[in-house]
Amino acid sequence: MNSMKDRQEGFERKFVLDEDAKFKAAARRNKLLGQWAASKLGKTGDDAEAYAMDVVRADFEEAGDEDVLRKVRADFEAAGVMHSDLQLRAKMDELLATAIEQIKNS
Repeated sequence: MNSMKDRQEGFERKFVLDEDAKFKAAARRNKLLGQWAASKLGKTGDDAEAYAMDVVRADFEEAGDEDVLRKVRADFEAAGVMHSDLQLRAKMDELLATAIEQIKNS
């Protein structure tokens, strides 16, 4: 009976660690996306970092990536920066891979 309980606790610990890693990767991806988007919007220095943090905070509006995509798309549209949703999603995927690599190497 103990081995079954130990096994269950092991699965639970792994689940918590996996979820934590996913959260960290998404947050890092969002910051990278914010920095990239800031450069497209002509923001530099403190303005660029503040914008990146706004993108990170946008992810807390709802589950999933749609809130982040909506924020960047709206800001791009307001500034006349042309990127389709497909291009933005591809950039998000690319930056997620970068974020995962950065986390693994840190």
